[in-house]
Order: sequence, then C-alpha cells, then structure tokens
Amino acid sequence: MKKVNDRSRDIGEFIPAEDDGRIICRCEEITKGEIRKAVHEGMFTLTEIRRYLRTGMGLCQGQTCAKLVKSIVAAELHVSPAELEPATSRVPMRPIEMRILGNEAKGGDFNE
Repeated sequence: MKKVNDRSRDIGEFIPAEDDGRIICRCEEITKGEIRKAVHEGMFTLTEIRRYLRTGMGLCQGQTCAKLVKSIVAAELHVSPAELEPATSRVPMRPIEMRILGNEAKGGDFNE
C-alpha cells in the first residue's frame, strides 16, 4: 500500500469540474478548483496546500474552511479524509511598527 503523500502515485489528470468556481476559503478567496489543481500539481499534504494557496491562513484561521479543504484534497487523492495529516498550525502574526520595538528596547513609553 502506498502512502498518501507518495508523489509517484497516479491520481489522474486534472479535469475541471462545474463547481470549481465555488469559494472554499472565504478569507483568502480560494476556490475549489484552485485546491484541486494544486493537488494535481503535486501538493498532496494539507500543509503544502496551506503554504501554496494560503487556505486557512486568513482571519478565521481555518475555522470555516479546514474541513472542506481536507475533504477536497482527500477526494482528489482517492483516500479517506482521516488518512490526511492535519495542517501545521501557527499563531497568527500581525505587523508591528518599528518605533514600538525601539521604544521597548529602551524601556520607553509607547506613546512617545
């Protein structure tokens, strides 16, 4: 039995589907077709899909799309969703102004 992420597997040719335009990840505006195509281009893990397309990296952090993305990837790979490893989660990051970091290093007031 071959592993799910074995790149030598033949999963068939990408054939566009009628519902490929459906938005799956609303935060990043990623469609079902984009996810399916990424799998056929060789991204077999949820972490790879996440890094390539940014699914689950928006404001909701995958709360609304993670299960859908997993089921789409599993369907394209012809496996059960339970066979896929979960995507690596990271804490959300936000940009910070350099003056804030500079003041913190000096022990200064943030309002200066």
